[in-house]
Amino acid sequence: MSLERIPMTRTGYDKLKAELDRLHSVELPKILERLARARSEGDLNENAEYHGAQESRLLMEAKINELREKLSRAVLIDPTQIASDAVAFGCTVAVKDLDLDEQEQFTLVGLGEEDLDSGKINVSSPLAQGLLGKKVGDSVEIPVPQGVLRFEILEIQPAGAE
Repeated sequence: MSLERIPMTRTGYDKLKAELDRLHSVELPKILERLARARSEGDLNENAEYHGAQESRLLMEAKINELREKLSRAVLIDPTQIASDAVAFGCTVAVKDLDLDEQEQFTLVGLGEEDLDSGKINVSSPLAQGLLGKKVGDSVEIPVPQGVLRFEILEIQPAGAE
C-alpha cells in the first residue's frame, strides 16, 4: 500500500466520500441481505447463491476499503490559489499534438474528477505528469504505454479563470 498523498479538490473528495457512503450504506446491506437469504437455504457447500453472494461481499468490501484508503491520503487543494505561469494542478492547458497537428485541451484534476470525454485528466496520470511545470512555448515528449506523445504548450489557463 502506497502512503503517497493524493491531491484532490473538495469537489473530488466529496464525490468519493458520497460513493463510499452509498456503497457502505446501500449496496453492502443489499449484498448482506442476499447472503443471509442464501445462508438460510441450508447446505452451504453446494449453494451457488451463497458462494456468489459471498464473492460479491468480498469485492464490495475491497472497493470500500480502497475508497477509504484513498480518502485517508487525500490532500485538499484549492486550485484557484495556485498562481503560476506554468502547468499546475487545476489549470487548463491547450496543446498542439506535434504528430497529428491537432489542438487539444486538458484540465488537470484530482482523483474522483477525471472525465476523459471532457478533457479532465488525473494530475497523477503520465500525461499530466509530463505536462506539469511546462510553460507556454515549451515542447514536451511524454512516454505513455502506447508510445510517445509530443506536444507544444500553446496556452495555460489558471483554475477559476474564465
